[in-house]
Amino acid sequence: MTTTSPLVFITGASSGIGQALASSFYDAGYRLALVARRTAEIESWANGRRLDASRYRIFSADVSQTDSIVAAGAACIEHQGLPDVVIANAGISVGVDTAEREDIDVMARVFATNNVGLMATFHPFVAAMRQRGSGRLVGIASVAAIRGLPGHGAYCASKAGVVAYCESLRGELHKSGVKVVTLCPGYIDTPLTHGNRYGMPFLMKAEDFADQALRDIEAGTSYRVIPWQMGVIAKIMRMLPNALLDRVVQGRGRKKRSGES
Repeated sequence: MTTTSPLVFITGASSGIGQALASSFYDAGYRLALVARRTAEIESWANGRRLDASRYRIFSADVSQTDSIVAAGAACIEHQGLPDVVIANAGISVGVDTAEREDIDVMARVFATNNVGLMATFHPFVAAMRQRGSGRLVGIASVAAIRGLPGHGAYCASKAGVVAYCESLRGELHKSGVKVVTLCPGYIDTPLTHGNRYGMPFLMKAEDFADQALRDIEAGTSYRVIPWQMGVIAKIMRMLPNALLDRVVQGRGRKKRSGES
């Protein structure tokens, strides 16, 4: 494998969807730029899979800190070159209650990671990709972006922001050769969902999600809900009258913080 092999830059690569994406892209012949705060976990995974050391590099960064993730992007370009694909996957989900003062700070942390962090992830690469005339910028949103759910206001709002931001960026980069791809996972079997106390319809293995995501990213698909069954549910939820939705979800506030991921 030579340095002419395509390169993918993935945030949140230490577990869950990020790790599954890294595996799928590696198997497809890509070189990897893997970003997370917990770099030891990435190294352990890479060793366990016996990855070719010449095909991956690990960068330590906190996406909620703009200078940190921007520096990781610059280091990637310096050491590995300009990526073909950038996946802003890192994100957090924490239940909130607006009546609680401490939860306002929690909301700010969610937005700093899921929204500002996503923009900062893309920042080091946008101008260079536009100049090159090619690339994929991938925002990982969620079906939670479709309707607001009680107790999850910060997460739902942040993921709705990912969808709207990526749509705006797609328009800005139209005809530049750079594609913006928005992916909305449904329920994916990852550490983030293991603590859920409710039914998760169409629960999907992280590996299966990553394989479908790889196909959509390479195709330059502008927007996709994965799995497709959740896309149907998302459309139905979008069409529900507010009064009906309110009755369906009423009384579901956030759970106590000790039980959340």
